[in-house]
Amino acid sequence: MERLDKIISNMGYGSRKDVKKIIKDGRVKVDGVVIKDNNKQVDPEKTKIVINGEEVFYKKYIYLMLNKPAGVISATFDNYDKTVIDLLNVEDQMFEPFPIGRLDKDTVGLLFLTNDGDFNHRLISPKWHVDKIYYAKINEKVTDEDVEAFKEGIVLDDGYKCMSADLKVLNSDKEYEVEVIVREGKYHQVKRMFEARSKKVIYLKRISFAGIDLDEKLKEGEYRELTEEEMKIIREKIKM
Repeated sequence: MERLDKIISNMGYGSRKDVKKIIKDGRVKVDGVVIKDNNKQVDPEKTKIVINGEEVFYKKYIYLMLNKPAGVISATFDNYDKTVIDLLNVEDQMFEPFPIGRLDKDTVGLLFLTNDGDFNHRLISPKWHVDKIYYAKINEKVTDEDVEAFKEGIVLDDGYKCMSADLKVLNSDKEYEVEVIVREGKYHQVKRMFEARSKKVIYLKRISFAGIDLDEKLKEGEYRELTEEEMKIIREKIKM
Protein backbone atom coordinates (compact mmCIF):
# COMPACT_ATOMS: atom_id res chain seq x y z
CA MET A 1 0.00 0.00 0.00
CA GLU A 2 1.25 3.49 -0.87
CA ARG A 3 -0.05 7.03 -0.67
CA LEU A 4 -2.15 8.04 -3.64
CA ASP A 5 -0.21 11.25 -4.30
CA LYS A 6 3.11 9.39 -4.37
CA ILE A 7 1.76 6.81 -6.80
CA ILE A 8 0.50 9.49 -9.18
CA SER A 9 3.73 11.49 -8.89
CA ASN A 10 5.69 8.38 -9.86
CA MET A 11 3.58 8.12 -12.98
CA GLY A 12 4.83 11.49 -14.22
CA TYR A 13 1.92 13.76 -13.34
CA GLY A 14 4.10 16.47 -11.87
CA SER A 15 5.36 17.42 -8.42
CA ARG A 16 3.60 16.43 -5.21
CA LYS A 17 2.04 19.91 -5.17
CA ASP A 18 0.72 19.45 -8.72
CA VAL A 19 -0.65 16.02 -7.86
CA LYS A 20 -2.41 17.24 -4.72
CA LYS A 21 -4.29 19.78 -6.84
CA ILE A 22 -5.26 17.10 -9.37
CA ILE A 23 -6.67 14.98 -6.54
CA LYS A 24 -8.38 17.90 -4.79
CA ASP A 25 -10.07 18.88 -8.05
CA GLY A 26 -11.72 15.46 -8.19
CA ARG A 27 -9.90 14.33 -11.32
CA VAL A 28 -8.81 11.00 -9.85
CA LYS A 29 -10.89 7.85 -9.53
CA VAL A 30 -9.84 4.68 -7.72
CA ASP A 31 -11.95 1.65 -8.66
CA GLY A 32 -14.62 3.98 -10.01
CA VAL A 33 -14.80 6.20 -6.94
CA VAL A 34 -13.63 9.83 -6.97
CA ILE A 35 -10.91 10.27 -4.33
CA LYS A 36 -10.01 13.72 -2.99
CA ASP A 37 -7.75 12.59 -0.14
CA ASN A 38 -4.12 12.57 -1.31
CA ASN A 39 -3.10 10.57 1.79
CA LYS A 40 -5.35 7.63 0.92
CA GLN A 41 -3.48 4.33 0.97
CA VAL A 42 -3.85 2.42 -2.30
CA ASP A 43 -2.46 -0.84 -3.66
CA PRO A 44 -1.56 0.25 -7.22
CA GLU A 45 -1.17 -3.31 -8.46
CA LYS A 46 -4.68 -4.33 -7.44
CA THR A 47 -6.72 -1.18 -8.08
CA LYS A 48 -7.81 0.66 -11.22
CA ILE A 49 -6.65 4.27 -11.24
CA VAL A 50 -8.20 6.74 -13.67
CA ILE A 51 -6.91 10.31 -14.10
CA ASN A 52 -8.82 12.80 -16.24
CA GLY A 53 -10.91 9.94 -17.59
CA GLU A 54 -7.92 7.88 -18.71
CA GLU A 55 -6.75 4.72 -17.00
CA VAL A 56 -3.11 4.85 -15.94
CA PHE A 57 -0.77 1.99 -15.17
CA TYR A 58 1.55 2.13 -12.21
CA LYS A 59 5.28 1.53 -12.45
CA LYS A 60 6.99 0.92 -9.12
CA TYR A 61 10.61 0.71 -10.25
CA ILE A 62 12.69 2.55 -12.80
CA TYR A 63 15.87 1.28 -14.47
CA LEU A 64 17.98 3.77 -16.40
CA MET A 65 21.17 3.75 -18.49
CA LEU A 66 23.12 7.02 -18.36
CA ASN A 67 26.18 8.09 -20.32
CA LYS A 68 27.82 9.97 -17.47
CA PRO A 69 29.87 13.04 -18.41
CA ALA A 70 32.96 14.27 -16.58
CA GLY A 71 32.47 16.82 -13.81
CA VAL A 72 29.29 15.19 -12.51
CA ILE A 73 29.30 13.13 -9.34
CA SER A 74 27.58 9.78 -8.77
CA ALA A 75 25.33 10.84 -5.91
CA THR A 76 21.72 11.83 -5.30
CA PHE A 77 22.58 15.21 -3.73
CA ASP A 78 25.57 17.50 -3.31
CA ASN A 79 25.92 21.06 -2.02
CA TYR A 80 28.56 22.02 -4.57
CA ASP A 81 28.67 19.77 -7.63
CA LYS A 82 26.08 18.69 -10.17
CA THR A 83 24.92 15.12 -9.58
CA VAL A 84 23.72 12.44 -11.98
CA ILE A 85 20.19 13.00 -10.64
CA ASP A 86 20.35 16.59 -11.88
CA LEU A 87 20.68 15.20 -15.42
CA LEU A 88 17.28 13.46 -15.22
CA ASN A 89 13.90 14.80 -16.26
CA VAL A 90 11.57 15.73 -13.42
CA GLU A 91 9.22 12.82 -14.19
CA ASP A 92 12.11 10.39 -13.66
CA GLN A 93 13.44 12.18 -10.58
CA MET A 94 10.02 11.56 -9.02
CA PHE A 95 10.94 7.87 -8.69
CA GLU A 96 13.84 8.90 -6.42
CA PRO A 97 16.44 6.80 -8.25
CA PHE A 98 20.07 6.45 -7.16
CA PRO A 99 23.23 5.41 -9.01
CA ILE A 100 24.25 1.75 -8.91
CA GLY A 101 27.81 1.95 -7.69
CA ARG A 102 29.90 5.00 -8.48
CA LEU A 103 31.94 6.48 -11.24
CA ASP A 104 34.54 9.03 -10.18
CA LYS A 105 33.82 12.68 -10.90
CA ASP A 106 36.17 12.70 -13.89
CA THR A 107 35.25 9.19 -15.11
CA VAL A 108 32.71 8.95 -17.94
CA GLY A 109 30.51 6.30 -19.45
CA LEU A 110 27.94 3.72 -18.46
CA LEU A 111 26.09 4.20 -15.20
CA PHE A 112 22.86 2.49 -14.16
CA LEU A 113 20.32 4.23 -11.94
CA THR A 114 17.35 2.66 -10.18
CA ASN A 115 15.10 2.85 -7.13
CA ASP A 116 15.15 -0.95 -6.75
CA GLY A 117 17.33 -1.71 -3.73
CA ASP A 118 17.61 -5.46 -4.28
CA PHE A 119 18.59 -4.97 -7.93
CA ASN A 120 21.26 -2.48 -6.84
CA HIS A 121 22.64 -4.76 -4.11
CA ARG A 122 23.04 -7.73 -6.40
CA LEU A 123 24.78 -5.73 -9.11
CA ILE A 124 27.41 -4.25 -6.81
CA SER A 125 28.01 -7.33 -4.65
CA PRO A 126 31.25 -9.21 -5.50
CA LYS A 127 29.29 -12.40 -4.77
CA TRP A 128 27.72 -12.31 -8.22
CA HIS A 129 30.99 -11.64 -10.10
CA VAL A 130 29.39 -9.06 -12.39
CA ASP A 131 31.82 -7.81 -15.04
CA LYS A 132 32.51 -4.09 -15.33
CA ILE A 133 34.52 -3.22 -18.44
CA TYR A 134 36.53 -0.02 -18.78
CA TYR A 135 38.44 1.65 -21.57
CA ALA A 136 41.46 3.51 -20.21
CA LYS A 137 44.39 5.60 -21.37
CA ILE A 138 47.56 5.18 -19.32
CA ASN A 139 50.46 7.60 -19.02
CA GLU A 140 53.03 5.03 -20.11
CA LYS A 141 53.35 1.67 -21.84
CA VAL A 142 51.45 -1.27 -20.38
CA THR A 143 53.57 -4.43 -20.21
CA ASP A 144 53.01 -8.16 -20.10
CA GLU A 145 54.08 -7.97 -16.45
CA ASP A 146 51.20 -5.59 -15.77
CA VAL A 147 48.77 -7.98 -17.44
CA GLU A 148 49.98 -10.85 -15.27
CA ALA A 149 49.85 -8.75 -12.11
CA PHE A 150 46.21 -7.84 -12.78
CA LYS A 151 45.43 -11.51 -13.33
CA GLU A 152 47.10 -12.50 -10.05
CA GLY A 153 45.28 -9.76 -8.12
CA ILE A 154 46.63 -6.27 -7.50
CA VAL A 155 47.36 -5.28 -3.90
CA LEU A 156 46.11 -1.73 -3.31
CA ASP A 157 47.73 0.97 -1.19
CA ASP A 158 45.62 0.00 1.84
CA GLY A 159 46.73 -3.64 1.64
CA TYR A 160 43.53 -4.95 0.06
CA LYS A 161 44.13 -7.61 -2.59
CA CYS A 162 41.78 -7.23 -5.55
CA MET A 163 40.06 -10.11 -7.23
CA SER A 164 41.65 -11.33 -10.45
CA ALA A 165 41.09 -8.77 -13.23
CA ASP A 166 41.59 -8.91 -16.99
CA LEU A 167 43.90 -6.36 -18.58
CA LYS A 168 44.28 -6.19 -22.34
CA VAL A 169 46.34 -3.88 -24.52
CA LEU A 170 44.01 -2.78 -27.31
CA ASN A 171 46.54 -2.14 -30.08
CA SER A 172 50.22 -2.94 -30.44
CA ASP A 173 50.75 0.58 -31.79
CA LYS A 174 48.87 2.09 -28.85
CA GLU A 175 50.42 0.51 -25.77
CA TYR A 176 48.87 3.23 -23.64
CA GLU A 177 45.26 2.24 -24.46
CA VAL A 178 43.81 -0.70 -22.57
CA GLU A 179 40.65 -2.53 -21.61
CA VAL A 180 40.16 -3.56 -18.00
CA ILE A 181 37.57 -6.01 -16.66
CA VAL A 182 36.94 -5.96 -12.90
CA ARG A 183 34.34 -7.83 -10.86
CA GLU A 184 34.17 -5.67 -7.75
CA GLY A 185 33.84 -1.97 -7.04
CA LYS A 186 36.42 -0.64 -4.62
CA TYR A 187 36.88 3.13 -4.30
CA HIS A 188 38.84 4.45 -7.31
CA GLN A 189 39.73 0.84 -8.00
CA VAL A 190 41.02 0.94 -11.58
CA LYS A 191 43.10 4.04 -10.91
CA ARG A 192 44.56 2.57 -7.74
CA MET A 193 45.36 -0.71 -9.48
CA PHE A 194 47.49 1.11 -12.02
CA GLU A 195 49.05 3.27 -9.29
CA ALA A 196 50.16 0.04 -7.65
CA ARG A 197 52.06 -0.61 -10.89
CA SER A 198 53.57 2.91 -10.80
CA LYS A 199 51.37 4.07 -13.67
CA LYS A 200 48.61 6.66 -13.92
CA VAL A 201 45.19 6.56 -15.56
CA ILE A 202 44.70 9.74 -17.57
CA TYR A 203 41.29 8.85 -19.04
CA LEU A 204 38.71 6.32 -17.89
CA LYS A 205 35.40 5.30 -19.43
CA ARG A 206 33.09 2.46 -18.41
CA ILE A 207 31.86 0.81 -21.59
CA SER A 208 30.00 -2.23 -20.28
CA PHE A 209 28.34 -3.45 -17.09
CA ALA A 210 26.67 -6.81 -16.41
CA GLY A 211 26.78 -7.77 -20.08
CA ILE A 212 25.16 -4.51 -21.24
CA ASP A 213 27.21 -2.20 -23.45
CA LEU A 214 26.88 1.55 -23.33
CA ASP A 215 24.42 2.68 -25.99
CA GLU A 216 26.53 4.51 -28.58
CA LYS A 217 23.53 6.68 -29.48
CA LEU A 218 23.60 8.28 -26.05
CA LYS A 219 25.67 11.45 -25.93
CA GLU A 220 27.37 12.30 -22.65
CA GLY A 221 24.69 13.48 -20.24
CA GLU A 222 21.90 11.61 -22.04
CA TYR A 223 20.03 8.58 -20.72
CA ARG A 224 17.22 6.15 -21.45
CA GLU A 225 15.34 3.32 -19.78
CA LEU A 226 16.81 -0.15 -20.01
CA THR A 227 14.95 -2.35 -22.49
CA GLU A 228 13.15 -5.55 -21.52
CA GLU A 229 15.85 -7.58 -23.28
CA GLU A 230 18.62 -5.76 -21.38
CA MET A 231 16.79 -6.31 -18.10
CA LYS A 232 16.46 -10.01 -18.92
CA ILE A 233 20.22 -10.30 -19.52
CA ILE A 234 21.03 -8.54 -16.25
CA ARG A 235 18.53 -10.52 -14.19
CA GLU A 236 19.96 -13.79 -15.50
CA LYS A 237 23.44 -12.74 -14.39
CA ILE A 238 22.38 -11.79 -10.88
CA LYS A 239 19.92 -14.69 -10.51
CA MET A 240 16.99 -12.36 -9.90
